[in-house]
Amino acid sequence: MLPSQRALFDIPADVCYLNAASYSPLPLAVQEAGRTGVGRKGQPWTLDAGLASRLNERTRRAAAALINADPEDVALISSVAYGVATAGKLVQVTAGYRVLVLQDDHSSPVLEWMTRAQAEGFTVETVRQPYDGDWTASVLAAIARPGAPQLALASIASVHWSDGGALDLDRIAAALRAKGAGLLVDATHGVGVMKVDVQALDPDFLIFPTYKWVLGPYGRAFLYVARRHQGGTPLEQTGFGRRAISAESVPYMKDASYTAGARRFDMGERDHFISMEMAAVGMEMMAGWGQAEVEARLSMLTQRLADGLGNLKDVRLPDPRLRAPHILSLSFPSGMPDGLIERLAAEKIHVAPRLGRMRISPHVYNDEDDVDRFVSTFRRLVA
Repeated sequence: MLPSQRALFDIPADVCYLNAASYSPLPLAVQEAGRTGVGRKGQPWTLDAGLASRLNERTRRAAAALINADPEDVALISSVAYGVATAGKLVQVTAGYRVLVLQDDHSSPVLEWMTRAQAEGFTVETVRQPYDGDWTASVLAAIARPGAPQLALASIASVHWSDGGALDLDRIAAALRAKGAGLLVDATHGVGVMKVDVQALDPDFLIFPTYKWVLGPYGRAFLYVARRHQGGTPLEQTGFGRRAISAESVPYMKDASYTAGARRFDMGERDHFISMEMAAVGMEMMAGWGQAEVEARLSMLTQRLADGLGNLKDVRLPDPRLRAPHILSLSFPSGMPDGLIERLAAEKIHVAPRLGRMRISPHVYNDEDDVDRFVSTFRRLVA
């Protein structure tokens, strides 16, 4: 099994950080890439003309490798919301149709459709949070609901951010295809840890950022666009999204037709070589460890957490068959004890409160001692 990678991070020995689902710490190598990039910007006359382009393509390849995509099908963007807005410009939802979203899903894959629904005459249908934690069954039931309006699209996370529930995207995608509906996936909490294969899944769009599970900076994200949508108009109009617009050429706008592939959807000011290289280094580290190895390690840690907490009467644990392997969200039937998150933080144990739950999310820098320390401290504080 992959051992703890703590030595590659700047995490003091007395800090128990179990909050990767909010922000991951940056590995030392990623931090160094950032410092190098800042130095380059500090002396821009030292930059060679091809640096930004090389880094863009390195990062595009690194992102594509994590989801088994062709790099030509991946756009460089700033955020999940940017990707969903791009999809919203490429997909016309017919009046009278419906778009499925998850209850209390992160705002990014939801608000675009809520904002457009009234003006365009379609409805946004919310799949309610299942009491038993089985998001997949609830989504499948919504897709198949008798008498429901025609379904245009499901815009959903692969893992629910608050309860850690994992969705079986293969089954959901097949059910959507049978209805002639599309699929947009917010894979923020999946890519890097869980197997994500766009060749097999064939979503219309799949989006993920770097600042959580793939150990990168804030403000970098990636949009997979299925080729059936690549002829559309991008969210922003950029010179590099066209075939031949160049400051070094005469005429300047030699060919303003769109470039092929997903590059036309790259964000404006994409040549942010500081954070772009940071993103590439983090994703390459994840790929080097291997998705299956990372998943196995984090699954072991969350199961050790569950085993240590399993007999507490005022804490409810999710069914291990239905949750993501790297997130354990505790619910409290009588309510989370006041100040519990803060009392843990005072002992340098860091987790996150999410919609009344406690979300615990280890990564490769955590070890068994971190888990055992959390369990013993938690049990003492809630006793």
